[in-house]
Amino acid sequence: MKLTKVLGVCLLIVFVFLSSCQGAAPTASESPTTPAATSTPPPQTAPIEQPTSIPQPVVDYPGIGWWNDVTFYEIFVRSFKDSDGDGVGDFQGIISQLDYLNDGDPNTSTDLGIGGLWLMPIFPSPSYHGYDVSDYMSVNPDYGTIADFKQLLEECHQRGIHVIIDLVINHTSSDHPWFQAAVDGNAGYHDWYVWSKTKPTNTSGPWGNNAWYEASNGEYYYAPFTKEMPDLNYHNPMVTKAMDNVTSFWLNLGVDGFRVDAARYLFEESPALQDTKSTITWFQEWRKYYKNINPEAFTVGEVWTDLQITAKYNEPTKGMDSLFMFDLAADVLGGVYSPDPSRVIKAYQDALTYFPDGTFSTFLTNHDQQRVASFFSDKLSKQKIAAFTYLTGPGIPFIYYGEEIGMTGGKPDPNIRTPMQWNEEKNSGFTSGKPWMAVNANFPQKNVELLTNNPDSLLSWYRTLVNLRANTPELRLGEYLPLISSCRSVYAVLRTLPDSTPVLAVINLAVTKAENCTISLEASPAQAGDYNVQDLWGISHLEAVTIATGGGIPEFPLSTTLEGGESFIVRLINK
Repeated sequence: MKLTKVLGVCLLIVFVFLSSCQGAAPTASESPTTPAATSTPPPQTAPIEQPTSIPQPVVDYPGIGWWNDVTFYEIFVRSFKDSDGDGVGDFQGIISQLDYLNDGDPNTSTDLGIGGLWLMPIFPSPSYHGYDVSDYMSVNPDYGTIADFKQLLEECHQRGIHVIIDLVINHTSSDHPWFQAAVDGNAGYHDWYVWSKTKPTNTSGPWGNNAWYEASNGEYYYAPFTKEMPDLNYHNPMVTKAMDNVTSFWLNLGVDGFRVDAARYLFEESPALQDTKSTITWFQEWRKYYKNINPEAFTVGEVWTDLQITAKYNEPTKGMDSLFMFDLAADVLGGVYSPDPSRVIKAYQDALTYFPDGTFSTFLTNHDQQRVASFFSDKLSKQKIAAFTYLTGPGIPFIYYGEEIGMTGGKPDPNIRTPMQWNEEKNSGFTSGKPWMAVNANFPQKNVELLTNNPDSLLSWYRTLVNLRANTPELRLGEYLPLISSCRSVYAVLRTLPDSTPVLAVINLAVTKAENCTISLEASPAQAGDYNVQDLWGISHLEAVTIATGGGIPEFPLSTTLEGGESFIVRLINK
């Protein structure tokens, strides 16, 4: 898989921190005090070694980070692959399956072509999911040791795979030593959390839920997610210093960046409980900090809200490198479910309006949402169409583990995070022991081994698309130019880059055939002329395309019939 090197020089800027607690936190008389001068974050104890670096080729497009050139794969470590028979997935299990994701040979296409891994929380935690962290500078012993994790990083880097980890910074576990010390009366840690001496009159959190709970010390703490996840108080500068330590620890260990969980909720400023100015400013300052450690570190944020608000985390000064496009994901799924190319096109155009450089992150569903296969009632054609639509579009694609083999699952959350389905053996090859959670009953029909050699399978579809994207810069980085089609179900886009030949992607979003369709384009930056057609994907039945002065494409016919879900991708080559 081709990777490009991001160029940049970042300056270390001294942070300016707010010290007063406001709003949805306690009243003025109950505001946290400044911690004692001797209160410092616990020192890091794990040894630090120089990380393994990934060899980078010459940059093709200056200013583009490596993350724009890869497709990511999201892994719930507990459910991916168990190496020791205890029923829980682990780091060694992931290592054993890396060739499935990327075998390190860019000349092969039998792997999935993944260039980045997002590992869901790997820290010690009392919960199965890990989103309530009890130690930020260690790994969950269920998953292995720090040495195992470092081996995983090395093995990934040797294959050209970057690794980012889930960073849960809005809250900790109630089992975390910081919170335990706060409850026990340690003055140095009390104000690392948000407290009220009396139960607040308004106990609601951001979603109208109860957000205040009584601790054993008789005070009430703010915890909008769950009782077991007390909110950190970022009005206290010591909390930021602690998270800076966490950031530097993992970057120095060799991780390539972070996915930031619940990024909207760091600062409460009455009456706002989310998306506050201080929260956005915090990410801008954090960016300076982590880019000073590693200019090529990548961060992607979970800001699950309307696009207009999400964009604030990227304006006017950039915070995180990328943000997940939740609106776009919903519109892609909806536009495929009830075939509507205009809905998909508008969603991409909206995202590009706010993020014109295309550095946003795309996906279909993730670990918090109904799986794609279940959304489409297990209809294979719809899953293929959705995959084509987002893997040929702009942005940084993320695939949720098992999506590529059609794994099913819906709420509650554990059912969306079931063990990966590898083969038809007992427990689908996930473990030789008793799995932490039962494998889906449909694993004999949906598993990697069964689908891998079937050219018509969903896995083959994903594998070919991801590898094609890796080898086609226009699909990764090109300008997004939707075409007009005479058939309402036909989605057609032109992807162009300066000094390259255009790439045209076409698919019938419907499951029924479309006949005698034409497509056209009013204007584009493409060079005028007559173009031959080179099929990259599917069979286009096209012989030539004319681009007029101004980059427009006069109306021309596609093949006589486009079957339901039929697609093709072609490169237009100057005659």
